[in-house]
Amino acid sequence: MYISQIIRSCMKKVLMVLLTLVALLLAGCQSNEGQGKEISGEVKVAGSSTVYPITAAMAEEFNKLYPEVVVSVQSTGTGGGFRNFFIPGLTDINDASRPIKQSELDEARKNGVEPLEFLVGYDALTVIVNPENDWAECLSFDDLRKIWGPDATESITRWSQVNPEWPDEEMHLYGPTSASGTFDFFTEHVIGESGAHRQDYHGTEEDNTIIQAVARDKDAMGYLGLAYYLENKDKVKAAKIKSEQGECVEPSIETGQSGEYPLARPLFIYVNKESLKKPAVREFVKFYLENLDSGIVEEIGYVPVSKDQKEENLKKLSEALKDLGLE
Repeated sequence: MYISQIIRSCMKKVLMVLLTLVALLLAGCQSNEGQGKEISGEVKVAGSSTVYPITAAMAEEFNKLYPEVVVSVQSTGTGGGFRNFFIPGLTDINDASRPIKQSELDEARKNGVEPLEFLVGYDALTVIVNPENDWAECLSFDDLRKIWGPDATESITRWSQVNPEWPDEEMHLYGPTSASGTFDFFTEHVIGESGAHRQDYHGTEEDNTIIQAVARDKDAMGYLGLAYYLENKDKVKAAKIKSEQGECVEPSIETGQSGEYPLARPLFIYVNKESLKKPAVREFVKFYLENLDSGIVEEIGYVPVSKDQKEENLKKLSEALKDLGLE
């Protein structure tokens, strides 16, 4: 009798140990699934230098969950990304600091690429000067047109020619090339004519090159995305921009969010619908859109989208996946 009780007790203990081991194994499997270790492949992204920091940060966080996926992100400028990579079908995603042009959309569709547009945040395009510049502290759109307009190549080469109270020193100008969405936005919204821009300036797709040039030259000026300025506030100074009400408004996440800042603009990613058939691309886009309100966009230095916009993005993705038979 006593021996049978001992046997039953031992069997109970063995059973409990076995159940515990099974539970641990199941938890481990679920953990691996959550980390996405079963997904591999590559996600190819090119495009806007302004959106680049957001996408790069999203890729870094995504790789913590999906370490077998390679996300390659190139900063080529919005137009350069569309023209050289996305439209020919060489990339899955194009970062863009402006909406896709109708001509780009038509060309993409000719090549079998169907772009899906997702709004991922807002930027406050920032005009920067050297910290020693104590004259161009608040600029009107008229000032900016005088400096950057296509006619300025011949007539405006010195600060005093913009405003006689400013120093009689030669201006040195730095900005993005015509392949950039930042260039497109600036020419359309500031100069008033898409593509209209003086030619005698130093054009580059490297925003850090603009930062470095302005930081070392008291007579320099440039323009770029807010995130690059916020990252380098100790090296350069942001000029305030005069609003329609005549107020001088400083670029910031807060003034971009409120709409006070005159040079606030939307930021996008464009996804090749066909690329969503690839598990790595599908999961990355889903992760990207789900984390637009996680603090990543704000940490980079941009204005996040609203909750409603986030839901609209996810709904659009879901509809695309249903069309492809993936949901």
